[in-house]
Amino acid sequence: MSFDVKMMQRCIQLAQLGLGTTYPNPMVGAVLVHEGKIISEGWHRKAGEPHAEVNALIGISDPEILQNSTLYVSLEPCAHYGKTPPCADLIIEKKIPHVVVGTTDPFSQVNGQGIEKMKQAGIQVEVGVLEKECRDLNRRFFWFHQYKRPYVILKWAQTADGFMAPRDSQQKWISNSYSQQLVHKWRTEEQAILVGTQTARVDNPQLINRSWEGNSPVRIVLDKELKLPANLNLLDQSHPTLVFTEIGKEGGENLKFIQVNFDENLAELILHKLYEENIQSVIIEGGKKTLELFIEKELWDEARIFTSALNWRDGLSSPKLRGELKETINVGSDRLDIYRR
Repeated sequence: MSFDVKMMQRCIQLAQLGLGTTYPNPMVGAVLVHEGKIISEGWHRKAGEPHAEVNALIGISDPEILQNSTLYVSLEPCAHYGKTPPCADLIIEKKIPHVVVGTTDPFSQVNGQGIEKMKQAGIQVEVGVLEKECRDLNRRFFWFHQYKRPYVILKWAQTADGFMAPRDSQQKWISNSYSQQLVHKWRTEEQAILVGTQTARVDNPQLINRSWEGNSPVRIVLDKELKLPANLNLLDQSHPTLVFTEIGKEGGENLKFIQVNFDENLAELILHKLYEENIQSVIIEGGKKTLELFIEKELWDEARIFTSALNWRDGLSSPKLRGELKETINVGSDRLDIYRR
């Protein structure tokens, strides 16, 4: 394994610390190396706060050290003014002679401009070290800017004999407590979570993070005819919530109604509207009809399926999908299969 690869692996590790807190920005890690040793590190913690490069460079003031160092960064340094100044300008100002970049930034205001700016300033720039891994790290950000829609994650639990819910519409747990806690961790990592009308009515979920430290996602529910009871947890206005409906209605604090046609390309319309709401990722938790809506249109990117040891012998059968099995994890007595489309 080359030294450059080791350093980029460290950048990725640092960047992952920002999962769930950097939206709408990407996760980025940076490492400053002098004479073969890491002398400073940084990552982007939160939108509006200093970027990874700034955090890596801020503690080093000796010009001689800076001018004889290499900066490794998992994503192309920005070249535009946003909530913070351009990182490419800071690197040029510090006279860093050598920069190694994991991958370019697809955001239209960057997209190669940061690399070009540094090269024009005489900096030696290398691009593409662990490029695939760096792109996968920010797959939500890349999907959003390249395909103009959120990154879609499907999630459900099923019994060993393939059922995901009782036929009598009663709430009944399938996965174990460890799996349930893991789901709450996931909620802190994604920007939004979506359920259908039946799931909202039967389960009355809160869809917030209660079992893991971190942010709760934007809650989304489908309610074509606005028939859901007003006293449901999802409509309590305690957290930002979007309701997709065919009926126009004024919202309230933390509650927005989005009018769409449920009969024409509903999955596409939902993702288009979420793009307009600047939502980069969404977990779809059910129910079966809602999950199948996105599966049938092949509008999903990742699926996380828990399979318990229970056998029900009857119930609503789980959705079927075709995808590449990327990973299988044992979560207590449950099995977690992760697919990518």
